[in-house]
Parts: sequence; C-alpha cells; structure tokens
Amino acid sequence: MSNVFDTLMERGYIKQTTHEEEIRELLGKEKITFYIGFDPTGDSLHVGHFIAMMFMAHMQKFGHRPIALVGGGTAMIGDPSGKTDMRKMLTKEQIEHNVAGIKKQLSRFIDFSDDKAILVNNADWLLNLNYVEFIRDIGIHFSVNRMLTAECFKQRLEKGLSFLEFNYMLMQGYDFYELNKRYGCVMELGGDDQWSNMIAGMELIRRKERKSAYAMTCTLLTNSEGKKMGKTVNGALWLNPEKTSPYDFYQYWRNVGDSDVEKCLALLTFLPMDEVKRLGALKDAQINEAKKVLAYEVTKLVHGEEEAKKAQQAAEALFSGGADMSNVPTIEISSDMIGTALLDILLSGKVIPSKKEGRRLVEQGGISLNDEKVTDVKAILTEDNFKDGSAIIKKGKKKYYKIVVQ
Repeated sequence: MSNVFDTLMERGYIKQTTHEEEIRELLGKEKITFYIGFDPTGDSLHVGHFIAMMFMAHMQKFGHRPIALVGGGTAMIGDPSGKTDMRKMLTKEQIEHNVAGIKKQLSRFIDFSDDKAILVNNADWLLNLNYVEFIRDIGIHFSVNRMLTAECFKQRLEKGLSFLEFNYMLMQGYDFYELNKRYGCVMELGGDDQWSNMIAGMELIRRKERKSAYAMTCTLLTNSEGKKMGKTVNGALWLNPEKTSPYDFYQYWRNVGDSDVEKCLALLTFLPMDEVKRLGALKDAQINEAKKVLAYEVTKLVHGEEEAKKAQQAAEALFSGGADMSNVPTIEISSDMIGTALLDILLSGKVIPSKKEGRRLVEQGGISLNDEKVTDVKAILTEDNFKDGSAIIKKGKKKYYKIVVQ
C-alpha cells in the first residue's frame, strides 16, 4: 500500500478522524509532520502507550516526520482525562528524569537521526508564558459551555474540577498551535480518550492561523471484553525491563485470550497482514503457536532480539520440562534471608504485590515451591529448599521464578 492511511485502517488503528477524505488525500500525496504527546508522569512508558508508538512508527515508515512531544509543562498541572482525582504534582527534576527514560524507549521505535523525528518538551514554551497575554490571545477562542461538554471534564464535575486542571485543554491546544508555527506540524495523533483536547488544538490553528490542521485517534488497547489490556496483578505492564522483566513481558502476550491474538498481532507487530490473518485463524491448540509468535515479536520490538530469544527459551524450557533455567526471572537473596518467611521473600522479589495477595494465592493453591504446593501461609524458606543452588517458585499455572543465594 502506498498510503499509510490505508495501512492504518487495515491494521485497525484508526478510531476517529476530523476530516477523513482530506486526511487520506494529504497522507497519500505529501510527507507531513505530525505529533503525539506523552505524559512524563513516570520514567517508563507502559503497554497503554504501545499503540501510539506503533502508530508513529508506521507513519514514519511511509516518510512522515513524527514529533514526540513530552509534556514537561503540562505535567506540572496534570491531565484530567479519565481521572476521578487530581494528579500528584511533579518537580522539574522529576519530569526531566522521566523525559530521559521516555526518549530511550521511543528510540526503539522511532528513528531520531538526521531530523527524521524530533523530541520536543512543551516546557520550552509553556513555562515562560505571560498569563494575561495567553488568556487574551488563546482563551478568547475557547467556549466554556463547549468545554464543559467534553468527556474529560464531565467525569470530574461531580467530584470537583480545579481551575488549574480546567486550563489543561487550552494548554494542549496551544501545544499543537506552537508545533504548527515552529515545525509545520499539521496533524495530531493520540489515544481516543484525547479526542476533545485534540479537536481544541486543531480548531485553534484553523481560527488563528487560517490553516488546515487535522486530528486522528487510535483505538485503545482493549481485550474482547472491552477491558484495557496491560494490567497485571503487580500493576501496569511496563516497557522498562527493571519494572517488568522481559520474561514476564513475554509471558503476558503468550497468555492473551484466543480471541485477542489477531488484534494484537495487527496492532503490536509489523508482520504482514496476510500472516496476521493466517495466525489469527488458527483454532484450539494451534492458536498457541500464534501466541508464541505474538509474544516473541512484541518482546523483540520492546526489548530487542536477544532478550526475546532468552524469554522464549526460558518459557520453552519450563513448559517442555527442559533443564535450562538460566533465563528464568531470578530473585537474589542474601544467605541471612534463609529462614525468612517465603511470602516476605516473594514480596521483596516483586513476585507478589502484597502479603494479602500472597496469602490468597497460597490458600487457593497458587504457589508452588520446587513443584510442591505451598499450603502454609507462614512457610519458611530453608536450606533444604535449594537444589542445585536454586529454589524454583511457580505462581499460578505459568509463571516461574528462581531464587538464588548471592
């Protein structure tokens, strides 16, 4: 396909567009500059950001220039979209640390060399704004009545929406306006939950600059039941290997529901659609082969081929009864921790998110030590549990961990 719009439609990315025919024509005949915003509230992106990164990567493959906008300025306020409570305020130092981590992860998907893509921080223009000038020049173009109908504000009105957060839409709209003036950016892409904010920026450019501007949203990553994917017992599925190990990341995709495999292959890999459809059509036990392909391809994109192979080999060794445990996630403990409650060790190794969850798992038969179910919530880890220098923990049906003494 010569038009990225057709590719994005075929793979299931596009949810809403402001001017579908104009956008398709524009993307087919010109190389445009577009942007997606990333909120630097943490030093790692998670699976919720994954589709946006793939969206950008497909656009860049067709010659369009991405701007990755990190919200160093807007993070000082916080986006109320989808939130029922006000966000925690971050310091400038925290935001700068988070921005550095985000750029590193984006670089796996986007080529920033030779001006092929740009990383921009909206703190560069937002933090030095003159408030009176901003309200006169920008605020005049926003209708409060219309803003109050936006979904991102509706949810907060009952609990209380601060004026600080009410400014967020103006600031995000202003971002698009600034990127248009500075870099010729004509399109904003983002998650479907950002639709109201995206329209605000597009309309601001059209009113103030008398120029064409556009917006497209991508579908949010949900399973067949409509629930957001990427949530685990331990929280979000992070792209940072220190927060979610490549093995756990691989295992998440290896265990997705049968009905979600084709969608995930289309959205989260670069496999040709013929192959995506072939794998997605597999039934019963054969669908596991498609899940292995999905897990490997997604892990390769996020963590690199070497880590993907290690995760794959570890999973194959465990499920085929093989002996190679070298790539299984490892919990290192000191010798003085022998004799400690097993749940304390699992908590410190982030195998369980809390002692309460650990007790629940034990009571339901969900924890095994060296292939024997743990039945006592007060079980102690002893020297006898270490065979060939390690103790093997199994959580649930498919998650394995190795405990070794440093």
